[in-house]
This record gives sequence, structure tokens and C-alpha cells, in this order.
Amino acid sequence: MVTVYDVAQACGLSIASVSRALNGQPGVSQATAERIARIAGELGYQPNEVARSLVAGSTQTIALLVPDITNPFFPELVKGVQSVADENDLLLLLVDAPKDADELRPRLAALQRKQVDGILLVASALDGRTEELFGDVPAVLLDRGRSGRHATVRVDQEAAGYAATRHLLDAGHTRIGHLAGPEVLEVSQDRRAGWARALTEAGLPVEDRLVLAGDFEEEGGHRAGAQLLDRNPDLTAVFAANDLSAIGLLALCAERGIDVPRELSVVGLDGIELARYTTPALTTVAQPIRELGEAACRSLLALISGGGPVADVTLPTRLVAGASVHVVNRDAAVAVGVPR
Repeated sequence: MVTVYDVAQACGLSIASVSRALNGQPGVSQATAERIARIAGELGYQPNEVARSLVAGSTQTIALLVPDITNPFFPELVKGVQSVADENDLLLLLVDAPKDADELRPRLAALQRKQVDGILLVASALDGRTEELFGDVPAVLLDRGRSGRHATVRVDQEAAGYAATRHLLDAGHTRIGHLAGPEVLEVSQDRRAGWARALTEAGLPVEDRLVLAGDFEEEGGHRAGAQLLDRNPDLTAVFAANDLSAIGLLALCAERGIDVPRELSVVGLDGIELARYTTPALTTVAQPIRELGEAACRSLLALISGGGPVADVTLPTRLVAGASVHVVNRDAAVAVGVPR
């Protein structure tokens, strides 16, 4: 490997002069700096990034921790983070994030030993322990409420759950079940709260029997969906807390010969690309997934630069109408724009 010493020998200059030139420091004329750069390039010299990081106090590395990279939601989020990292010449580490804080602790400790410049963490059950877990490393939380000094980037999950349920109510449904996410997660709690608020505003009872918790995966949606429908055979609609759960429910309906949407209307939440290709195409409340990643990375860079407190960011969602909702009264058809 070509070193600074080799470049200095080839240039007939001191190591100190060559080092200053290669690091853009003063003390070397422009003509000399250009000659050093040319000879270094001819020799195939590559700067020692580890040494540079020790001098600068920065590794130019950030970490993104996500709970399930197999979920189609997260690759799109990673793309958003990666695009901003690339713009700023940062290396992005992708790490699996256990939902339990005690399991998460050793991975965060390892990242601190690696001296990453900052950490992005997607929703986990941290029980308000972020100060203890992150230490002095700048961190931004995604899909969580603020915790201590750590900024958040999120959508209003309660409002998203409300919008999904309101869409079903506007279509004339009055028996609407909820296929929830893991009970320990804040996003699951918020989406359920949105479902409950919409029912309450419509003067409908909010019953525990109308809710079954899945695991945000297709299999969990299939399993919990079966229990939900068996417990409530009179349901005409279900709001699934994420698209994968809704897809599991659609598979269950196909197995049981339940016509979606004529016999059961289904609305998901997330807006993953796969939702466009289900049968029928899934109606969903879409999160701006890539934009969430971009905004989170920008917030983290602001924290790393030490420019002062970073404001929390809340991005909007939007309803994407597919073909999985049936209008059960003519008056509602105008309100929601869903074909009968």
C-alpha cells in the first residue's frame, strides 16, 4: 500500500509538507500542492480514513437500526436515509434492532465503541430509556414520540388510524374490526387510538372483542384475522394496522371464500409498493416512507453538527384508494369516491 512516506520520497519533500498538501492545510504553495496531488495519484495513493477520523474526531459513519429488514416498508426507508448519507459522503451501517431494550443495549454499545457519528432508530419498545441507551451519541427516533433530548421524525399515527377507519365509516360500514400491531409498540397503540376515536365520533361502541393483535407480518395478520372473524362473524370491514397484516387477512379471505370487498372491506396502513398488486388492490393510508428516511437523516446531521436543538418533524399521510373497500349505501359513495 502506498503511504505518505512513499509520496514524500517521490516528490523529494518532507512528510509534513506532503501531509499538509494532501489534507488541504495551509503552508504549501498551490503549485507544490498540485504537483503532490498529481504524483500521489500516479502512485495510487489512498488516504488513510481511520487516521483522518482520529484527527477530525469523526468517522463519517452513521447507523440505522430497523426491526425487520424483510418488511417491504424498511428498504424504502433505507433508500431515503442512504440518499442523504451519499450526498454528505457518509457511510451507512444497517443494523437489526430487537424490539426489547435489553436486547438492543449490546448493539448500541457496539456502535458506540465503533465511534459512529450518529444513530437512527426505528420504533422500538424503549420504555423511555433513550438517555441511558444512547449515551452522548446523537440520535434520532423514527415513529416514536419525543424521548428526552432525542429528536423524532414521524407521521401522526393516531391520525392515520383515524383516516383509515373514517374511510370505512364513510362507505357505510358500522361493524369495523381492528387487526392491531404488537401491543408494546407506540405506533400500534396510536393506530388503535385512531380507530377508536373514529368509532366514538360516529356514535359506535368501542369493544375489545373487535380488536386482535398481530405482529405486523403476513402470518400474524392471517392468524389474528382468523380469530377476529371467528369472534365477530358480523364484521363487514377491518382496519389492519399495517399493509402486511392486511395482506395476510386477504389471503385468509381467499382461503375461506370470503369476497373482498363485497363481503368484507379491508383497509391497510403504510403504502408499500406490494399493496398495488394484491387481489383486490389494497386500499391503504400511505406513509411518505422515503421522505421519512430523508428527513430523519437530515435531522441527525443537524444534531451531529451541533447547530442547536433540532425540531421534531411530522410528515403527512394520504389515503390511496384501491379496490378493497365496498360502499354499502349510495349516499356514502359520493363522499368516498369508491365505485360500487
